[in-house]
Amino acid sequence: MLSGKRVLLIVCGGIAAYKSLDLVRRLRERGVQVRAVMTQSAQHFVTPLSLATLCGEKVHTELFSLTDETEIGHIELSRSADLVVVAPATANIAAKLVQGIADDLASTLLLATDTKILMAPAMNLRMWLHPATQSNFDLLQDRGVVICGPADGAMACGEYGPGRMSEPLDIVAAIERLLESGTKLPLPGGSVSTAPDSKPLLGKHVIVTSGPTHEPIDPVRYIANRSSGRQGHAIAAQALAAGARVTLISGPVNIAAPDGVELVRVETAQEMHDAAHAALPADVFIATAAVADWRVASTSPGKIKKGASGPPQLALTENPDVLASVAGLKKNRPALVIGFAAETGDLETHGKSKLARKKCDMIVANDVRPETGVMGGDSNSVHLITRSGVESWPRLPKDKVARRLIERIAAMSSGAGR
Repeated sequence: MLSGKRVLLIVCGGIAAYKSLDLVRRLRERGVQVRAVMTQSAQHFVTPLSLATLCGEKVHTELFSLTDETEIGHIELSRSADLVVVAPATANIAAKLVQGIADDLASTLLLATDTKILMAPAMNLRMWLHPATQSNFDLLQDRGVVICGPADGAMACGEYGPGRMSEPLDIVAAIERLLESGTKLPLPGGSVSTAPDSKPLLGKHVIVTSGPTHEPIDPVRYIANRSSGRQGHAIAAQALAAGARVTLISGPVNIAAPDGVELVRVETAQEMHDAAHAALPADVFIATAAVADWRVASTSPGKIKKGASGPPQLALTENPDVLASVAGLKKNRPALVIGFAAETGDLETHGKSKLARKKCDMIVANDVRPETGVMGGDSNSVHLITRSGVESWPRLPKDKVARRLIERIAAMSSGAGR
């Protein structure tokens, strides 16, 4: 149930902050991606390094230190999760949320998030029983915040009673129950988050290639890769939402194409090459597909059998380069040609080399080493490489990467982002 889910964990100040380390461990055991934020007070009880080690990524502590703050990084951080969890939740953070105070990263995220919030209170029993605290948590529940705990027990101060933070496994169970019912929240009052007539690619034709290619060896075997098509399909969906007419050229994938695109199904690199050129002319060409570089020179008409002579010797030949062939056109070349570079080494060096070699306008480079989980996964961390420099984005869900990329492409199409 929890595998593949994304939780934004906010750790506030209190002795119970040590339990947040175990909470992260329990969530990671269940396949949850955890991004963490710590208040200044929390850092007196546990260190960002300890939390970062368990999360497997940087812990955020300051509102204006996010690497992409020029692009409203705190908004992206608040929207990149399936659920926001505050554990421990102090009387102070509850009071801030009730009053709408946003004077640090944690309180700002709680106001900016578009998901439900789960709070696990932890404080001295008199603080918990104080009418102000009780009133604040009651009001938060009325507003849809889910409260887990607190439990009764001995306090670090020596007193006994309600105020202990719920145990990590109890919080995990509460998280699982919440995620079963859906956690995304609409804007209050029926408001919309984008201008209804905002269609920056209206009237444009966008071609997107997506997924892997399968290069046959014999009737039952083929050469392929681990691409799922999620990133390419998400880009096609965002281009469509931006008003473009979209042709999606997809290799073999197990996901549905967005409604409204013109879908062209292909299997091999040669078929993808031919379909791409047949779909021209276009205003924008986005080569997201992981196209096989080689194919078997001579495909066997029958299944290759095991034999005493050992494995068959397969002669390979180079496939056509779909991206370079479109970028190099003298006639019918799209105004913008954008390629993806799946790399396992020096992203910037390889990306710049590919940009020059393929003669395209932008390379979107990403690290696809197995430990990143990018290939076939739900999130991505990309680096936009153009002739003017390199721009690195934080790890985001693939639909968020797609949205931001289409926004950048729209700006480039209008001349504002070149």
